[in-house]
Amino acid sequence: MTDMTSNTPTAKTKHKSNQTEFSVYFAVIFVFALPLATLSWALSSFKSGTISRRGPIARAWSQARIITPMIFTA
Repeated sequence: MTDMTSNTPTAKTKHKSNQTEFSVYFAVIFVFALPLATLSWALSSFKSGTISRRGPIARAWSQARIITPMIFTA
């Protein structure tokens, strides 16, 4: 009978690589979303005449948080 309690393989390296890959995708999507979020924020501020509390960085961060997990679940 084989003893599997000692020297069991760990998946730490795979998890770390997935986290790194997620971070890279997040950063790329954030960088591409930032100009569009800035434009959207400026247009909405111009139309309403007031500056909203959610700035362009918050908008781009939100979009990156929505899009990146969609890539990994596909």
